[in-house]
Amino acid sequence: MGCQTTSQTPDEVINNYYRKGKFNGSILIAQNDKVIIDTVFGYRDLDQKVELTKETPFYIASLSKPFTAIAIFQLAEKRLLSLDDDAVKFVDDLPSYAHHITIKQLLNHTSGIRDYENRLTKKGLTNNEVIHWLQNQDGLAFKPGTKFQYSNSGYIILSLIIEKISGMSYAQFLKKNIFDPLQMHHTTVYESNTVIPDKAIGYNRDKKVDDYSILTTGDGGIYATAEDLYKFDKALRTNQLLSEESTKLLYQTPILEDGTHSEYGSGWFIEKSDGSMIAQHTGGLAGFRSLFWRDLKNGNTIIALTNQGDVFPVFDFLNDIKKTLK
Repeated sequence: MGCQTTSQTPDEVINNYYRKGKFNGSILIAQNDKVIIDTVFGYRDLDQKVELTKETPFYIASLSKPFTAIAIFQLAEKRLLSLDDDAVKFVDDLPSYAHHITIKQLLNHTSGIRDYENRLTKKGLTNNEVIHWLQNQDGLAFKPGTKFQYSNSGYIILSLIIEKISGMSYAQFLKKNIFDPLQMHHTTVYESNTVIPDKAIGYNRDKKVDDYSILTTGDGGIYATAEDLYKFDKALRTNQLLSEESTKLLYQTPILEDGTHSEYGSGWFIEKSDGSMIAQHTGGLAGFRSLFWRDLKNGNTIIALTNQGDVFPVFDFLNDIKKTLK
């Protein structure tokens, strides 16, 4: 007898994760530019048993990086900066060892700037405190441009560049130039005095509160819904936010010292296979995990946001869903 393969539908995969207690959150899947799934499972507040809705904003952690990169590219299109400029031109309190790192190197994580995450943890942590921490480090991790090493600190510097050039807060700049034009009404940059109505509360696998509590921007800081992220996805595909030329640059990966291409462009992990290009990012902090996977060739998009982070196996889920979109 031949072996029988059972191909699941996206619905079956998602229901399976939910039934097994591995997913509490929001999922949107588009195939060939058409939304085939847009649904929520579970609670935004587990203690009070308040159910999630499609309007519930989740903390998206590092999925904020694509927004930061696009803001930088918008400033470049207006000729207010060049990607080859040294960052110190705009952020003058960078430590002296960081005076020759470029904006482009910050965008693609080849700057050598050390990552503060896991080393600097405190409630209410701010961008300025991260800069102060960098001032006390004893240099770069490696010579700029030679290696890829993911650095949240680099994206904090980019946030400060956006603020310096625009004269606005990072939150104001994104609202004016990205969120409002795209009618992303449930997307907000979290600041110390921000009240985000009906937002999801973060939990760990034991259903204990593990909520977002820091105040850095650029590397994270954004709350959003799956539907708003899909608006962002479509806008990038149709050059609403950037020119076609800039959008191509966004996905371009640098060549490293060993002659290989890095797997990170500007704000996106890039993967090329079978003639198609994938731009994707994940995010994770406290009780939140997020996934944003985009096949740039065929209009397939997978977005998943959860507020019970450490029960959700992000990459297993992604692989299981990808198989259903073949």
